Amino acid sequence: MPYEHTTASTTEPARYGDPIHYPTAVQQPVMLPAELPPGVAMVTLPNGYRTLAYTHPQPLTPAPAAQPVPAWAKTTALLAPTVGGGIAAAGFGISYAAPGLIAMTEALWAAIALIAAGTLAPLLLRTTRRASGRGAAPVQHVTQHITASGMFGRATGTLNNR
Repeated sequence: MPYEHTTASTTEPARYGDPIHYPTAVQQPVMLPAELPPGVAMVTLPNGYRTLAYTHPQPLTPAPAAQPVPAWAKTTALLAPTVGGGIAAAGFGISYAAPGLIAMTEALWAAIALIAAGTLAPLLLRTTRRASGRGAAPVQHVTQHITASGMFGRATGTLNNR
């Protein structure tokens, strides 16, 4: 059965697109703010309704006397822009130093790779000599004796292969 509604004029069933007539609420007379007696005010309730209500008169409190600004507040107020300026200067410095820092990190990685290669190379050479040392030629030793007389004297030397 389709939804039915009643209007003031007919009781026929509602069709799509027909206006729905809702009953109107009872209109309460509205008082002007100037007509409100003392101690009565228009208030809004938590559910959104506005109504008249008795209000308690608020006692008049004297305005607080002006207090001097404490020294810590002055110090903090003067320190805040200084700290902010220092942070801004550090940011600019880091932005200018960033390319150099990137280059330094790449140089440090290269140095680490060089140190690693320098320590691993002798170990690898020892293991390869031991593995293939069975029929290999003996290791040759070369000694040099160099002598020179005086600060600008000519150096002479001998070379011995064993």
